[in-house]
Order: sequence, then C-alpha cells, then structure tokens
Amino acid sequence: MRTAVKVAVQGRVQGVGFRPFVFQLADKYYLNGTVQNNMDGVKIHLEGEPAAIQLFLADLKNKAPRLSKINEIVVNGTESENAEDFTIIASERSGTSMLVIPIDSAVCEDCLNEMNDPKDFRYQYPFINCTQCGPRYTIIEELPYDRPYTSMKEFPMCEDCRREYEDPTNRRHHAQPIACPKCGPKLRLLGSHGEEIDSENPLIETIKLLKEGNIIAIKGLGGYHLCCDARNERAVVELRRRKKRPLRPLAVMAASISAVVQLAEVDNAESELLRSSEAPIVVLKKSCKYELAPSVAPNMGTIGVMLPYTPHHHLLLADPELPCLVMTSANPSGLPIVFKDDEATRYLEGIADYFLMHNREILHPVDDSVVQLNDGKVDFFRRSRGYVPDPFTTTSDVTGIVAFGGQQKTTFTIGRNEQIFVGPHIGDLENIETIDHYQHELMHLLTWIDIPKETAVIDTHPYYQVQRLVKEYNFLEVIEVQHHHAHMAACMDEHQLSGQAYGIILDGTGYGLDGKIWGFEIFYGDAVGFERMAHLHYTPLPGSEKCIREPWRNAAAMLIALHGEEGLDLAKAIFTDKSLEINILKMMIERNLNTVYAGTCGRLFDAVSAICGVTTVASYDGEAAIQLAELANEQLIYQPYPFNLEDTNGFTIDFSKMIKEISMDVLASKDIPTISGRFHETIVQAIVAVMVRLEKKKPMANKNVVLSGGSFHNRYLRKRIRAELLQRDFNVYVPENVPCNDGGLSYGQLVVAAAKRSANKCVLEYQQK
Repeated sequence: MRTAVKVAVQGRVQGVGFRPFVFQLADKYYLNGTVQNNMDGVKIHLEGEPAAIQLFLADLKNKAPRLSKINEIVVNGTESENAEDFTIIASERSGTSMLVIPIDSAVCEDCLNEMNDPKDFRYQYPFINCTQCGPRYTIIEELPYDRPYTSMKEFPMCEDCRREYEDPTNRRHHAQPIACPKCGPKLRLLGSHGEEIDSENPLIETIKLLKEGNIIAIKGLGGYHLCCDARNERAVVELRRRKKRPLRPLAVMAASISAVVQLAEVDNAESELLRSSEAPIVVLKKSCKYELAPSVAPNMGTIGVMLPYTPHHHLLLADPELPCLVMTSANPSGLPIVFKDDEATRYLEGIADYFLMHNREILHPVDDSVVQLNDGKVDFFRRSRGYVPDPFTTTSDVTGIVAFGGQQKTTFTIGRNEQIFVGPHIGDLENIETIDHYQHELMHLLTWIDIPKETAVIDTHPYYQVQRLVKEYNFLEVIEVQHHHAHMAACMDEHQLSGQAYGIILDGTGYGLDGKIWGFEIFYGDAVGFERMAHLHYTPLPGSEKCIREPWRNAAAMLIALHGEEGLDLAKAIFTDKSLEINILKMMIERNLNTVYAGTCGRLFDAVSAICGVTTVASYDGEAAIQLAELANEQLIYQPYPFNLEDTNGFTIDFSKMIKEISMDVLASKDIPTISGRFHETIVQAIVAVMVRLEKKKPMANKNVVLSGGSFHNRYLRKRIRAELLQRDFNVYVPENVPCNDGGLSYGQLVVAAAKRSANKCVLEYQQK
C-alpha cells in the first residue's frame, strides 16, 4: 500500500548539496514526489511504500552531506498527489525565514583533484567549486540561497556548467557558485597604482613577483590579504614598515601539512583543525626546524598557520620554491578588512606593489578565523570565516533579542527561537569605517533572520560606541549587561549549565558596577544575576588609556600606589629615563587628575611586563601580556610570590608584596622567564586560595566553575587553574566554541537578556495566579 508524507527539514540544509542528496535517496528507494528550498529550510513531499519511506528518513538523518547540519526533521502524513516521478522544484521565497545561512568552506579534495587533472576542463581553474565547498555567505545578496540572489548572477552558465547544474546525479547539481574558465570569474593582475598588467597567466606572474620579494594584495574568499614570501626577511620587514605594524605576529599560509611540520609542532587535533572545511588559522608552537624570516613572529614561540582554502591559494603555493607565504589581512591599521576592488587600490596604494584581483564580488567580508588548542580544548581567538553565521542552539526562546557586543573585537548576536546567530568578527569600534561595517553586516543578518526587534542588549560602559549605536534602531527595550557577567553567561550557556555556578573572569577591561574598571573577578550566580565574591585590589591608571598604550606608566603608578615613597624609588630605579614623568604620575594620583582605578588581569600583566623590561610601550593590543606569557613554560610549576587576601565584604586579592619582590628581582638581574613563571603561578595560587575559602563559607554552593575573559587565552593560566580546581573536585568549564575574549561578549549578553526575560515572565505569571 502506497502512502504520502510531507517532510520539513530545518538547519544548515541549503548550499550544501541537500536537494540532490534527497533526489538520489528518493531514486534509491523508488519514491516519487518533490523537494524544494523555502524560507524555512527544505520541504519534501514523498509518495511510496511505507517501508521505503522509513528507510529514506533514516538515511536522511544519518547520511546527510558533510557540510549539512540538521537541527530538526518534522514528518506528517499528507494527501497523495499521484506524482509520477521525483523532481527538484524551484525555491519558494515567501514565508518567515527559518533558514540557517550557508557558510563558506575550503575547497574539497574532489575539486582539487579535478583542478590538478590536465584532462579536466577545469584544469588549473582558480574558482572551481561544488556543493561541498566554495563561497557561500560571502556572496549572498538575499535568501533563499539561489544563484540569482548571489554575486554569481553576473556570470551566466555555459552549456557544460548548465548540464552539471541541472543533473540531480551530479555533485554540482544546484551548486550556486558553479563556474569554469569559459563562463566564470577570472583573475587579473594590477600594478601599484591600479594599472592593468598584461599577463597571459596572472597566477604565474604573481608567483614570479613573490619570488622577487614583492608585496602583493591578493583578493580571496572574504577580503584581501597582503602577501609576501615568508622566508624573505627584507620583504617581511618592508611589509611591516608599510602597514605600520612593527611587532604584531603575522599569519602565514603553508602549502601543505608537510610544509607546516617544517616550521611548527603539530599534533593530530591541530592537524584536523588545519585540514577542516573551516580551515582556520591555528596558533602552533614553533619547531626546532623553524626557518621563516625572523620578522614574521618576532619574540614569539608560536606562529599562526593556515592551509590554502581557495583554489587560487593552492595554485599560488604549488611552486616548490614558495612553500610558505605571509598572508595577513589587508587593512590599514585600525580599519576593517578591505574587500572592495576600488577600496583595495585606494587604501593599499603605497603598501602593495601589485594586486591580484578577481571579478567575483565579495558582498560580506569575513576575516580568517583564529584558534589554538589550549589545555587540550579548542580556544577561539576569532570566530569568523568558515564558522559564521552558523547558529548555536540554546535551551530557551531567544527570539527578538539582539546583542550589540562591546568596543573591542566586536561581534553582534541575534536570537531566533532557540538559535543564537553570532555575527562575524568586526574589530574595534574606534572609527567611522568600522562602525559602518558593523551596521552594514548587522542590518543584513537582521533582514535574513527576520525577527521582531524587541530587546537590544549593550554593555554597561557609558562611553562604548554601542551606547550610541543602539539608539538608531527601534527596539522596545534596551538592557545593559555588566561586561564580565556576559563572559560568565556565555560559557555557562555554551555548556548548558543549569543552576548557579562560580565564574572566574580574568580580562583586560570591563566597566564595573561601582564605576571602577573590573577584570579580575570571581562571581557566583547564573545568567539572571550574580554576586561578586572576590576581586583584585584597585590601583590607579593616571592618564587612563595612555597607561594601556604605555605599560611603564601603569607599572610606575602601581608601584607608587602600593608602596608610596619606596614604590616611587623602585619605579625610578627600574625606569631610569622616566624620572620626570614618574613625578608627574605621582602628582596626578595624589590630586586624582584624569585618573581611573582598575583591578584587572590585563593591567596587572601589563605592569609586570613593563617592570621586567619585556614591553614598556605597546604597539598592539595585548602585546605586553602576550610577550610576558611567552616566557612562562607551561610544562613547569613555579614557586609563587607572596600575596594577601583581605576578607571585607568579599575577598580582595592584594599582590603588593608580589609587585615589590618582582621589582627587586629585576633590579637584581634575576632570570626574567623565571620571574614570569613565578608571576603566573602567583595568580593561580591566589585564585585557588579564594576558591578554597569560598567553599568553606558556602558549603552548599554548586561546584561548577566557568573560566572566561581574554586572559584565559593564556596557556599557563588556563591549564594550571583548571588542574588545581579539578584536583579540589570542582567541575571546570572553559569556552570552546565561543571566544573567551570580547568576541564572545555579545553571545553572553543575549543569554543574560533571555534569562531575565524568562524570569520576569515567571514572576508575572505567578502574580497573575
């Protein structure tokens, strides 16, 4: 007896070869009907034997294409339409969007094999792709994801591509970016002023130019990179000079895993990350074989590496004399990644010697994602290309909530039903270009995700740009969330922790509820609220932001504040050329002139880094802390310095003894790496000491602990604090899919707003009874 069902599939099911997969399943089980993309996902009508339909549904769930991610399959009986075959029908564009927007994916092995086959008509074609790889999010104009609503609409398909596109048995069936040398995008090479370079093969000419030491701006999947030979010290130094990036490490792209092994230590998990369809930059430890130019990652024991993820990256690195390229985002300092051709020639004039461009328009720029393995767990520095805007699943309805993030490493987050969509990495909201970029991407995702604008969530800091930005949108309400509460809530939600937990938050800057700068906190609570159980003793930052840019000022101020005249003498003995400025800092502290008070892990690291002479003036955000952390050996356990705990309305951690002893050790010319290691271990032991005391004070408290905040990128701190707490029977959770830095802030903000909305609803319902 034949029967009929309708099947609705929601999740990442468009742009991943899902309809041809369904077609082939229907053919396998002799089923008739239709499959269609719509604004909800994929809609299937099936007619056939009940047993065959059950086998179809089992394979639908268990054998879906590798890039797909099914969130829900709903099956209902329906009337037979007496279908005579199974067909793929045109997309339906009406209705409320429930789509998961397809993500960009690294070129797959099948396409690479074809690209390297001289007999294939796409031989060495730099834009080869199929349903399992290639551009998606970066080329989408509207939903659903069909070619007329992408930047590929400018490239009418030739007969060969059309034949593959329309063949349900072909792996390029409805591959929207399908192209070939006859009909698809093409490369071109331009000179430094935007003039066309006459070249029969722009790729071969680019390889030649790179070997000669030139700097090339290369248009990729989500924007332009600045590129040069990673073994050419002169070229790397020149790139740094032109880009005004003196010390910050540069990412590199290596031709293969075997090329990566020549410069870094790579374990199986790191190798899997490198070779994944997301193809992020992975931060690895340099190996003893490391032979790249010294200026690629100066004073660092690590290097950020990625593998080629577009066909033309593979072709560029096919030359054995060019196994590794510097591949850094092509943006002038402080500006968003460059992705438009006219902007590239304008902004990068004087930086790039040549431009390797293509004529497939990038509609949504994305920076490369950056991860590391930290104590065996994935640790995102930046979640962007390959991951965004793939949603997270939560346990409550978050519809109508939009979180605006913070000021640095900014992202935004949108809630729909039980899905959380975190937007791409935007950067620091410090100039009009970055703010415009933020608003452009936010508006597109809001349009695609299609939710009512009910609740906007922002950071409590009164001077963050989001305080102004939110006023340009018509939300029913605006909620402010304390910075570190958002960090805590993000980690709790990622691990779906219920009830209350401890939150150990080590961070750089977060506006505190008392008007001071927080960033070394121990909370107890949940997404609805928290109690501050412990924090770092406050010290002054005279000149505020200038103390962050010039850590020696922070260090001198800390010494003066903690040790008075003795601290003043120590500061002058350490910073021997700054005596006059130190006197001025002392006066500013005494008169409270342009001075804020902070107790943050980031500023503590800055001060110790400056005292140790590691970084006294920072050329990029976090440099002082990063350079100091590089000196501590995470395989060792050091002897801590002394510290005090004060129990007055919560614990205050006082490191004044440590700061004094570190200063004395520096003046005695003791080993700086050892000082760094002892400093790290002191932080560990201070946190453990507080947690032991809190356990005694709150014996009935939940023993779940989340670790978050940007300082938990530090390998030593994450490993040692986690180990010490596990040893004391705490359950320890760390961010794995959401960045622990401010890139994860908007996620946590949304979680807090959703929890408060749910709590308020419960209260209201109780009152109405």
